[in-house]
Parts: sequence; C-alpha cells; structure tokens
Amino acid sequence: METPLSYFSVNRIFFTVLDYQMSYLEFVGTIFYLWSVWLIAQKKMLTWPIGIIAVILFGILFYQIQLYSDTIEQFYYLGASIYGWLFWKKDQKSTESAEIDVRISSARAIVIWATITIAATVIVTIFMKNIHHTFPKLFPVPASYPFVDALTTMMSFTAMFLMAQKRIESWIYWIIVDVIGIGLYFVKNVKFLSLLYVILLVLAIKGFWVWLNSLKAKS
Repeated sequence: METPLSYFSVNRIFFTVLDYQMSYLEFVGTIFYLWSVWLIAQKKMLTWPIGIIAVILFGILFYQIQLYSDTIEQFYYLGASIYGWLFWKKDQKSTESAEIDVRISSARAIVIWATITIAATVIVTIFMKNIHHTFPKLFPVPASYPFVDALTTMMSFTAMFLMAQKRIESWIYWIIVDVIGIGLYFVKNVKFLSLLYVILLVLAIKGFWVWLNSLKAKS
C-alpha cells in the first residue's frame, strides 16, 4: 500500500521521458530550486522560503543516490537560507528600500575565501573517501566521486555565504559549480538534474550580469 512518504523515494516515478524515469522527488525539487535561483537573480526576498523547500527535497534525493557531500551540504544550505532571509530583511529595512543592494569584496577577501574553499575541499575529500567505514550504518555504500562532490560542495558553501552577504563574486562560484554539476549529475544518471544545471548556468551568468549592472548603477 502506497503512503504519502513513498513520494519522497527516488523509485517513485512521476513520468518517463526518452527512457529516463523522473521521480516525483527529483521533479518537484528541481522546479523549486530553479524558481529560487531565478528569484535571487532578480534580488527577490521570496527566493529564501522557496529555496528552503528545494533544499529539503534535494537533501533527501542526494542521500538516496550516495552523494553524501551534497546531502550534508543541504543542512548548511538550510541554515544559510534562514540567515540570508533574515539578513536581507534587516538590510532592506535599514535602507528603507525595496531594492536589495549588492556589493563586491576586496581582493584580499576574495583570496582568503578561495584559499579556505580549497583547503576545506581537501579535508572533506579525505573524510568522504572513508565515510562508509566511519559510519557504515548511515552510509553503507562508498561515496561517489568524493573529490568532485567535495569540491562542488565547498564551493557552494562559500557561494551561499557570499550570496547571503550580497557579494557579487558569489555568482562566479555558482558558475563553476554549475559547469561541474552538469557532468557529475549526468554521470550519476539524474539527467533531469543535469539539465537543470544547464539552466542554472544560464541563470548564474544572467544573475552575475544583473548584480554587476546594479552595482555600477549605484557607483
């Protein structure tokens, strides 16, 4: 007997296109995630609650396909989304404007964040290579592509924090993550998610351009 919880399984198929079986979980999560990215490119506050829904659904999805770094990443996204939501609200009230002001970090800050991201990637890669030994009950299957997964995860961590701070360089991180994600998810046979990352790449480029023009207009 099917229950509402069965819709959260990657094996619960919504429809099939060109022999690709689309689960309800992947489809709905993708739609909400795509919506949230479009909203943030437009500097809309609604991006945060919509993004929180996507984060929860993707966390469930990634766990089921053994992308453990991505799974853990969603917990960070959840916290960062709540932080970003509160930060944007506070900043919007302080400027008494409906428009979200954007910023760019100093060269020193950009180098520091890049260094932190690289160092964290190395540490997480080592950890994820052995996670099925360390926590065999939680992660019974070895992690897939631990370095690539860790790299995109750490870059996404940095990008999410910088985006919550309304830093333009966050879009550069997202662009790189999207390029890698296109290949990773295609290989992992979540092809709709891979297609999503093609769209996200276009939106990230557009978002960077919109934010950059917004900064130039205020300078």
